[in-house]
Amino acid sequence: MLKAQVHSPQASPQTLVAPAVLTKQFIHGLNGRVILPRHQHSLMTARKSCKAAARLGFVPGNIRAIASATNNTTTTSTVKAVVTVTPPTAGALYELGINRGLDDIADLMGKTLLLEFVSSELDLARGQEKPTIKSFAHKTEQKDNEVKYECEFKVGDEFGEVGAVLVENEHHKEMFLRDIVLDGLPGGPVTISCSSWVCSKFDNPRKRVFFINKSYLPSGTPDGLKRLREDELKALRGNGQGERKTYERIYDYDVYNDVGDPDSSPDKKRPVLGGKNFPYPRRCRTGRPRCKTDPKSELRSLTIYVPRDEAFSEVKNLTFSTKTVYSVLHALVPSLESAIIDTDIPFPYFTAIAELFNEGVTLPHLPTKGFSDLLPRLETVSSGSGMMNLADRHLPASILTPYSWSRSGP
Repeated sequence: MLKAQVHSPQASPQTLVAPAVLTKQFIHGLNGRVILPRHQHSLMTARKSCKAAARLGFVPGNIRAIASATNNTTTTSTVKAVVTVTPPTAGALYELGINRGLDDIADLMGKTLLLEFVSSELDLARGQEKPTIKSFAHKTEQKDNEVKYECEFKVGDEFGEVGAVLVENEHHKEMFLRDIVLDGLPGGPVTISCSSWVCSKFDNPRKRVFFINKSYLPSGTPDGLKRLREDELKALRGNGQGERKTYERIYDYDVYNDVGDPDSSPDKKRPVLGGKNFPYPRRCRTGRPRCKTDPKSELRSLTIYVPRDEAFSEVKNLTFSTKTVYSVLHALVPSLESAIIDTDIPFPYFTAIAELFNEGVTLPHLPTKGFSDLLPRLETVSSGSGMMNLADRHLPASILTPYSWSRSGP
């Protein structure tokens, strides 16, 4: 029979048990390791003794976990925009209408003008324009002929340089923008000169763009502004279609085909000025309907289209109309005088010539009092004497003295 061999320590060399090493991160110990005790017994004895008497020994260490993070924080600055506006001279229909009340409500809510900052840089990740930063401007100050609106923007460093400002007029009536001042930019305050009319969004929903006062060649235009530059150029050139509106700023041209009026009479038909047959400078295109009897001619209109920024201001237009009426009436005075005074004796005496300039002409009493209201900036009629000073002019140098007529020389 086979006998089971008994392991004898004397029969074989002493067996050394290598220390069992367990490794686990972030546990206190010697270099992050847990070491079992080393025994001078056989493998069998060592395994049995380990179950009963093995102890885990550890030495406190100074292991630390250091986490490093990339600084991705951005700096945000506050930019203040001040818009200077010249309000238009509102008519009676606007003052008494519902639109005036709606505009006043918009002012109280602080939503008169909508401004948007446009970055001159593109978003490199997407290759597109960066989103605009919007803010509503509210009224802060109003003087005789000037209104100021203010708003604030939160602009981050990643937005880049401000290249343009989009403006939307929330009122029902146009307004004249003088300038926009941006305060709080890294390079200091920036003033954008506008000097342009901004129509209501209810007339034209397209927002007006005002670029920073910085000139660029076409090849040097920032990528973030190229599309806006091209769109603005197309808007100013027009497409040659449709009838022009008073609020538009289109600079397209046409021949003079509205000189005659063939629909009223064939004798009033006139050739078209411009082209090969009759070369002539161009005029602004109006796009009015054609005449029925002559398709080459346009129908006449009481108003003539002029780009809005080129038209007379309301004050200048009123002054021009007043001076025109004043000049016509002043030329009419001699005719009135000849009708009132005997035609055989135009001037009964020489001093009557001086009285014409100094005292005016006595006219019959006017039946109504509304005539003077139709002539602004003119001398009113005195209800007591019926004297109208339309002829009140400086005395000519040739009759400064009563006997100037008797001298042949100066």
